[in-house]
Amino acid sequence: IFSKFGFVMKIVMFHKNNQFQALLQYADAMNAYYAKMSLDGHSIYTGCCTLRIDFSKLTNLTVKYNNDKSRDFTCIDLPFGDGQRTVDTSLSTPFATQNTIFPSYTGPPGFAPAVSFPQGAALGPLMVTTSAVPGHMTISGIPGNSVLLVSNLNPEAITPYGLFILFGVYGDVHRVKIMFKKRGIALVQMADATQAQLAINYLNGQRLYGKVMHATLSKYQTIQLPREGQEDKGLTKDYSNSPLHRFKNPCSKNFQNIFPPSATLHLSNIPPSITVDDLKNLFTSKGSTVKGFKFFQKDCKMALIQLGSVEEAVHALIELHNHDFGENQHLRVSFSKSSI
Repeated sequence: IFSKFGFVMKIVMFHKNNQFQALLQYADAMNAYYAKMSLDGHSIYTGCCTLRIDFSKLTNLTVKYNNDKSRDFTCIDLPFGDGQRTVDTSLSTPFATQNTIFPSYTGPPGFAPAVSFPQGAALGPLMVTTSAVPGHMTISGIPGNSVLLVSNLNPEAITPYGLFILFGVYGDVHRVKIMFKKRGIALVQMADATQAQLAINYLNGQRLYGKVMHATLSKYQTIQLPREGQEDKGLTKDYSNSPLHRFKNPCSKNFQNIFPPSATLHLSNIPPSITVDDLKNLFTSKGSTVKGFKFFQKDCKMALIQLGSVEEAVHALIELHNHDFGENQHLRVSFSKSSI
């Protein structure tokens, strides 16, 4: 399940407080972010084994035995042990202390992931808990395709740039193609397969310009740019070198602030000269109904604005992300997990 998001280095499973829990360490912190965002709250089986995922306070797992309770996938010649497992931890946590030996787990066996090796240094593990609470959906396989097929679009309103901005909330969009003869269908090429899956998770079923958008993986592996002289009417765009990519920097806080579309938007990079009324008028001019507004107390460069509906907020984000206030000040717009 977890190796679909990157190389899993180590896993330790144990029982605590009548719950099956696990510690899981990725080779790369970005993989851990993607896994948490994609899998938290989802079920391993339909309506069963719902995953609850948090970032652990540990910095590293030290696994002494490779068996069905613990495994170090970077060191395949560890002894099998006696059915118990030992974890050395570098920080004290609510669920483990140094050299803690956890009792044997008597539930179903763990999942042995397929191994792939992206680049990246070892960073802190994830804390995974499962419960019997029904989840949103069953996890399905994630093929390694980064091109999305987006359908049921409003051909009168949709543009390549609009799709670039909206899908760019969930990953770096490299190319967009609206079909020449079927303007309600588009292809969106993300930077990688994990970002493509994130975009599907958050945007499939979202209302956009009055129609419920469908997003799924495409059969195409890449979007071809039009040949010279080929009629295209600007429907195919390459954004691979765009300065608006949110996830170019692997240390960016944007990785921690990916949320579903919501009626409340987070605004940042607001110039000091811009007032509450300026921002309300800006959003109203784009057809939004402003229900609430709040500057951050410590930093007036950031604010929350609550609009009339999620669909209004989606439209406003497309229209106003990167809005130019002049003097090289551009508004940054994201979906917020908070409300006003």
